[in-house]
Amino acid sequence: MNGRHLLRLAMAIIAFAMPQIAMPQIATSDAECVVLLHGLARTAKSMEPMARRLEAEGYRVINQAYPSRQHEIAVLAERYVREGVDACGPLARIHFVTHSLGGILVRQYLSKRTVDGLGHTVMLAPPNQGSEVVDNWQHVPGYDLLNGPAGRQLGTDGRSVPLALGPVTYPVGIVAGTRSINVLLSLSLPNPDDGKVSVASTKVAGMADHIEVPQAHPLIMRSERVQDQVVHFLAHGAFAHSVD
Repeated sequence: MNGRHLLRLAMAIIAFAMPQIAMPQIATSDAECVVLLHGLARTAKSMEPMARRLEAEGYRVINQAYPSRQHEIAVLAERYVREGVDACGPLARIHFVTHSLGGILVRQYLSKRTVDGLGHTVMLAPPNQGSEVVDNWQHVPGYDLLNGPAGRQLGTDGRSVPLALGPVTYPVGIVAGTRSINVLLSLSLPNPDDGKVSVASTKVAGMADHIEVPQAHPLIMRSERVQDQVVHFLAHGAFAHSVD
């Protein structure tokens, strides 16, 4: 075989091999996307440990920031949940991992819109039945400054957005904290609680699974145990109860 034939053969082999190598890499990066949504009066920085863990597991992660104290829940959901979904792209299977108010934003958004390729949702310490902390503290001077319009919509009274939303109709796993580092706020809550939300309040009709962990509300997303459970639910649609 002369040199010209060898060159043609080599080029044919390369042309055949390159699509086989490149296509799985593109499909893997686009196939599974997780939108993270932080809690009230927090920033996307609070979800960075979760983002790093999920990225290490091979997920594409959109750590969505939003101005939680500037708008009511409906506005936050429409603008910023949609922004996170759009950032994932049209071909992705889209999951959500949320903390506190972030879970209510997802419920609000999905009550009005559908997400093509919707996967699994994990809510950390969500006030799905509202929080008595809001009922008891919303008239204290400075409450609005610290919590904004959305903060007044998270109670258990007639203005409660969580109570107005219906059952979830998509796979949702909920992680509830049972440890409080805010004894004063815990006095407003039924036990057990995480200092902001009671375990009972985290539950919602239609949820796929629910677990309790000994974590406080502000720190629950940093727990390696919680992160393990998030990864398990995203993959399987259920928590790993055998390791609790």
